[in-house]
Amino acid sequence: MAGTSQTAPDDRGGSMSQDDGPDPATEAFLAHRNLLFTVAYEMLGSAADAEDVLQESWLRWVGVDLDTVRDRRAYLVRIITRQALSRMRTLGRRKESYVGSWLPEPLLTAPDVAEDVELADSVSMAMLLVLETLAPTERAVFVLREVFDLGYDEIAEAVDKSPAAVRQIAHRARAHVAARRPRGVVSPAETRAALAAFQRAIETGDLQSLLDMLAPDVVALGDGGGVVQSVLRPIVGADKVARLLGAGVAGFVGQASLEPVQVNGCPALIMRLNGEIDGVVAVRIDDGLITGLYYVRNPEKLSRVERETAVSR
Repeated sequence: MAGTSQTAPDDRGGSMSQDDGPDPATEAFLAHRNLLFTVAYEMLGSAADAEDVLQESWLRWVGVDLDTVRDRRAYLVRIITRQALSRMRTLGRRKESYVGSWLPEPLLTAPDVAEDVELADSVSMAMLLVLETLAPTERAVFVLREVFDLGYDEIAEAVDKSPAAVRQIAHRARAHVAARRPRGVVSPAETRAALAAFQRAIETGDLQSLLDMLAPDVVALGDGGGVVQSVLRPIVGADKVARLLGAGVAGFVGQASLEPVQVNGCPALIMRLNGEIDGVVAVRIDDGLITGLYYVRNPEKLSRVERETAVSR
């Protein structure tokens, strides 16, 4: 496109046009940028990869004849979905050689994200881990249908399947997710209570209130990415997780500070050592007890917790 740079517009209103105002392609892209990022992030679990997909999608979008596009939002979602599906196959190979457990990249989100309960649930650490168990096309169909409420015809165009096939995939994906997602709606207050117990344990060394909240089948996951120390395999069961927490608390008491924040639309904690971000703590709650404890320490995944990332539907 003449007079247009090839860098995707950002969420702060950056423009590609060298003229006084943005061109129609840029305007359309900017209008839906947060939505497109959220689609890509929910499919990939990685903000860095979602941004790469945005860039690739922009490069395809600027080559489109807008006069032939009836619904620009739907067209952009189709582009982002296809690019994300391609990236998921690359990510799958990368995760096979990942050192230790792989956790989604945490995002510092604005308080208003939590007000959209469905959006907050869809980007939560717990839900993204459930989505990791879906096949790529199933994940794309589930995200587009259940989170963004796209019609089956639109989804069919995005994933190159027939509408009938998409309906079957959606049904299968819903059943898969329903069997694995948190049981019942979890209030932010429940999550904050669990994290407050974690914070007290670190600050005082008193573990009991935290241990009282562990479910018998609790699973603890740590993600150091082979860059920093972390548990390499899931730790399963209240007794084993309690021993892990006991050792961790002993090492952190007096050394760490914890800041309550909103991460992926849910309450979480940022842990700092000597003023530097060490990691992000998130939890999954079922029936009032902690069933998932997640600690992201990989430095490559912590760049999005120092400034808010906009997500939207």
